[in-house]
Amino acid sequence: MVKRITCIVVVCCSVVAAACAQWTDSTHYYVQLSSTNSINKANNQSAFLFNNGLRFSIQKERIRLNLNNNWLYGQQDSVKTNNDYSASFDANFYRANKRFFYWGLANYNTSYSLRIKNQLLTGAGVAYSMLDNDVAYINISDGLLFDASSILENDIPIHYQTIRNSFRLVYKFTIKQFVILQGTNFYQPSLTSGADFNIRLNNDISFQLNRWLSLKAALTYNRINRTDSENLLFTYGLAFERYF
Repeated sequence: MVKRITCIVVVCCSVVAAACAQWTDSTHYYVQLSSTNSINKANNQSAFLFNNGLRFSIQKERIRLNLNNNWLYGQQDSVKTNNDYSASFDANFYRANKRFFYWGLANYNTSYSLRIKNQLLTGAGVAYSMLDNDVAYINISDGLLFDASSILENDIPIHYQTIRNSFRLVYKFTIKQFVILQGTNFYQPSLTSGADFNIRLNNDISFQLNRWLSLKAALTYNRINRTDSENLLFTYGLAFERYF
């Protein structure tokens, strides 16, 4: 699996490098580093949760490439509760009006809390922006994903493959250039079993401290119905972002 992850990273970096070599100075770049955490300690009990993310985007005219990495680690009373990692690469190909576009995705996940040993998702689909301006953005998308997973089902290792429908809702609202509400939410049922579905909800609110730094609070909910596992996470911290 390490070799597989390495290959994914190498391929993604190669695509990005090739794109950068061909594009001109009109190319736009975006990077975001975020660290949202939660710590609680009282008497002989303690709990902490670290949620760290890195996002990098490259965009020019009708093409946008995105790299995302996220690592979540948590303990409660010295017992591990979370050790979850996700890495994804996606590409958007826009039509002339940029409201309608095609997307492709490669995503790797491993999650202690959701009983996912390894999960590789690849697929493609279409998306449409219902609103797209400086203060409001609402986008819906749908497509098909190939899911190759190794999970723990009733504490028994299971290796399986399935095709999923992936519906996504993305939104972002900016209030007086100070408060930003945004979220990315997925519902991903298997086409062969209605009881096999994934729900991933990521929503946050940010308060801009300056052009590059913001105070951020995030609420995340995940459910993998096949493993009968879920987590609900609330974290807070800082986010650094830069356009160039």
